[in-house]
Amino acid sequence: MLFNTWIFGGFLLVVLGLYWILRIPKFQNPLLLVASLFFYGFGGVKFLALILLCSVTSYSAGLLINKYPVHSRKFLVLTAAVTLGTLFVFKYFNFFMDTFTTRLGWLGIELDSVTVRLVLPIGISFFTFQALGYVVDVHRGSVPVEKNPIDFFLFVTFFPQLVAGPIERANHLLPQIRKRRYLTGDDLLSGTFLILQGLVKKIVIADNIKPIVDVMFEQGDLSSPLVAAALIGFTFQIYCDFSGYSDIARGVSRLLGFRLLLNFQRPYWASSPSDFWNRWHITLSNWFRDYVYIALGGNRVSIGRNFVNLFLTMTLSGLWHGASANFVLWGAYHGFLLIAYRIWKSY
Repeated sequence: MLFNTWIFGGFLLVVLGLYWILRIPKFQNPLLLVASLFFYGFGGVKFLALILLCSVTSYSAGLLINKYPVHSRKFLVLTAAVTLGTLFVFKYFNFFMDTFTTRLGWLGIELDSVTVRLVLPIGISFFTFQALGYVVDVHRGSVPVEKNPIDFFLFVTFFPQLVAGPIERANHLLPQIRKRRYLTGDDLLSGTFLILQGLVKKIVIADNIKPIVDVMFEQGDLSSPLVAAALIGFTFQIYCDFSGYSDIARGVSRLLGFRLLLNFQRPYWASSPSDFWNRWHITLSNWFRDYVYIALGGNRVSIGRNFVNLFLTMTLSGLWHGASANFVLWGAYHGFLLIAYRIWKSY
């Protein structure tokens, strides 16, 4: 179910009406959980098993870490294996199998391409990271374990941010789920404005730029001025697409009494490569910083090792964005760019 459809508009009106009639979290949270599962299952009921698997795994891991802290790392590793394994199978299986058969072809070994093609479930890149991030935080002791299964499952499946983020942190969203929520005049005004702003970005700008940009990129001459124009157009297209969805998610959440994390903050106004990643898909950048870059040693290691950590983090970030060699190269490029900036800044 996409935000920019009449079906979602009707769904949202029904949910909002029932939600504010119920008034207290004891009744509101089960409603939101059912609504979130319906929202996700609308695109394919069979994929509900995946999000429930990740939810059950991370919820159970949190309880086990709390009860048996001496085995905390084992439960974390098991959770990472399930969540990242699920992400790998459904998002990267096709990519790696195609790459594998191509490489064998270079060696003169001809194999038939794997004919099984897995459909990519919506939002899988987001809810797997959100669920895993919670377990890492419980393992580190930075957040308390959530014992209420309804509240926790709602944290993982909360429908406004399920499709395209932002990736929420347990210490930010779970307290809002537990407490009583009110709809203020500011929430109503800001939520409506954010939804309208997001729809304009998505429908009016991004969706109208896309077909023009696609035609421009089909030009055979890469030196053509049309290619330069296409690059500029694509820059605005992806920003309005991504940030538009994020605006709608934040707006819908405000109408429900929640406040989601800011995900885009005028990224094209950035003054440096590092500043750009502090403004573009902020919650994803922070996730990779806290759970990958810092886990690898961050900047607490030698300069050379720090550069390796930075490069690996950005390359993995590129792979997260899409299952293709182009995204891997794109991530590696940004890794080199950040390294070059740090070297230049040190002189």
